[in-house]
Amino acid sequence: MIRFRFVDDHRDTHEVKRMCTVLGIHRSSYYKWRAGKAARRARQQADAALVDRIRAHHQEWDHTLGYRRMTAELADDDAVPGTVNHKRVARLMRQNNIVGVHLRKPKNTTIKDPGAQVFEDLVNRDFTADEPGRVFVGDITYLPHSSTGEFLYLATVIDVCSKRLVGWSIADHMRTELVENALDNAAAARGSLEGAIFHSDHGRQFTSSDYQATCRRHGVRQSMGRIGSCLLTG
Repeated sequence: MIRFRFVDDHRDTHEVKRMCTVLGIHRSSYYKWRAGKAARRARQQADAALVDRIRAHHQEWDHTLGYRRMTAELADDDAVPGTVNHKRVARLMRQNNIVGVHLRKPKNTTIKDPGAQVFEDLVNRDFTADEPGRVFVGDITYLPHSSTGEFLYLATVIDVCSKRLVGWSIADHMRTELVENALDNAAAARGSLEGAIFHSDHGRQFTSSDYQATCRRHGVRQSMGRIGSCLLTG
């Protein structure tokens, strides 16, 4: 194509036949290429217009769209004529460095400490209670909060009877104080947790000596299910 373009740029000053011979190309190939210039220009203009719509949707969706979701958005866009093939969208996004944000892989929030004390399961899969304030369950979950794939961590304390969230804590780490603060928050909300059961998984935050001390301070008995789920037994 570069050689064809060279011939086309100099066709008014040099003989086409001579240039094709020197450059090692067929005249018929050059004339075929030249005949398609208008069609190529139209495609380039159409691609440029489509890239403008892709950028608009990319901005609207906070840079989170990949080429497949982008194709679906373009299909519903009245400013885009006809149908758009996902391969074309992928090519244009790649050529124009338009990339959908990919969050990091799901994070494991439950990490067991093999040497830590594990408490007896006092719930035995019966997640009911006759009155509020008797049995609580808790866990840690992660919350993506930015386009860079960063996370915050949420620790919760839920009353089994009412199913209400009675205590919580949020931070940018998973240290033990995250779950301690959630239990303190629940105690402040309820006035007292004396005599209650708190059921969790075997995560090292819940088996730590600091968290055990926090439970004793509030008069809470610890109960544990299997790793990764405070709602299942081990």
